[in-house]
Amino acid sequence: MKKILVTGGCGFIASCLIKKLLKNKSNKILNLDALKKQSVKESLDSINSNKNYNFKKIDISNFDKLHSTIVNFKPDLIYHLAAESHVDRSISAPNKFIISNFNGTLNILESLRRTKYWQKNIKFKMINVSTDEVYGSLSKQQKSFTEKNQYKPNSPYSSSKASSDLIARSYYKTFNIPIITSHCSNNYGPWQYPEKLIPVVILSCLLEKKIPIYGKGHNIRDWLYVEDHVDALIKISNSNKIGENYNIGGGKELTNLEIVNKICSIMDELVPKKYSHKKLISFVKDRLSHDFRYSVNIDKIKKELNYKPKNNFNDGLLKTVKWYVNNSNWLLNKIK
Repeated sequence: MKKILVTGGCGFIASCLIKKLLKNKSNKILNLDALKKQSVKESLDSINSNKNYNFKKIDISNFDKLHSTIVNFKPDLIYHLAAESHVDRSISAPNKFIISNFNGTLNILESLRRTKYWQKNIKFKMINVSTDEVYGSLSKQQKSFTEKNQYKPNSPYSSSKASSDLIARSYYKTFNIPIITSHCSNNYGPWQYPEKLIPVVILSCLLEKKIPIYGKGHNIRDWLYVEDHVDALIKISNSNKIGENYNIGGGKELTNLEIVNKICSIMDELVPKKYSHKKLISFVKDRLSHDFRYSVNIDKIKKELNYKPKNNFNDGLLKTVKWYVNNSNWLLNKIK
């Protein structure tokens, strides 16, 4: 049986990962999560009775509790996803992001350095899940980010993640802790907390409130369906490419305004009103230091790990919007 530790396991991406991992009955999962406001623990209700799943409420910024857990569990594999992840909140409260994202990552690494149990486990790996935002911003004309791009983070959030990546790299180089880092593009799908663009738009439509769009809505993002991201993380963990970095993207670049218009068109069909939901669009003051474009080149993970996203964006968006409409009570409860 493979013992797998997932940090931030009640988050949007990690909860999807845990459910996929439990389909393999030889996996034993320990989920560590601080259960902050953005957690979606209810997404895991269907697996609470699974004998191979266990949950502990632990904030990884608390070294003693984290270290004790790692010492006792001795995981064969760690997926590190625990993080503060919203750029807007990082602008209003930067310190929280450094404490959670950098110090939390350091605590995991330091616990592994001290225990050294993993040195006897040739299959041990830690997957450090990061973001494409560490690379900075692109213009329309620039080529997509590759794994060789320099780090140029522009927000407190992205700088906290870049710092986490660098400390992880140093522990790999200095202490030989087996680490692989991934950089994903914008995720979307069911169970995402309504502070990110897609669920915010759907929620605004349901509440018949204005849909806020920063600036003129021309900022561009590459969109990745959450299950495709999870598939990539599992492929990475099954590889022997220790010390490598991999970009994970969906290969679909759209402006924020294009995304909002697509959602509004779907909502017009699913929840018809006397007006088009596009009438709710409202342009608001732009975010501070708003990165213009993110785009990741995924040639490396395609070539080395035979990875390719399965979900067509339009199909994935339709599934996502339908899920939120069908689970509108959950969505509305999250903002109370």
